[in-house]
Amino acid sequence: MSTAKVTYLGKLRSENEHLKSGNKFITDAPTDNNGKGEAFSPTDTVATGLANCMITMMGIKARDMDVNMDGTTAMVTKIMAADPRRISKIEIVLNFPAGIDVKARKILENTARTCPVNYSLHPDIEKVITFNWG
Repeated sequence: MSTAKVTYLGKLRSENEHLKSGNKFITDAPTDNNGKGEAFSPTDTVATGLANCMITMMGIKARDMDVNMDGTTAMVTKIMAADPRRISKIEIVLNFPAGIDVKARKILENTARTCPVNYSLHPDIEKVITFNWG
């Protein structure tokens, strides 16, 4: 069974539907590649997907350890390269609430670095991950 349906809407824009839930989002070509840049670009979704995977996996681990990381944020920066056009670097800054002890921090950092999306990305993509603890 398919996971998603992508429909090209024209003018370098696509609608993306998660088939199980029906949730949808739009992608748009970035301004540096002939687009309007009015929504996530496909490469934005890849970089943001890494942050989402890290936070989700840490959330599972935190729940299992009875650690509250509600309110954690991730700031994502994607850097592109040319020849061929590709993501060359993803920078993620994770900001956690106060009160997470040192042992839990180490476990959560390891969990983030071993998430499935991180393992799925090409090893040539530089990943700079910063953890800011409360």
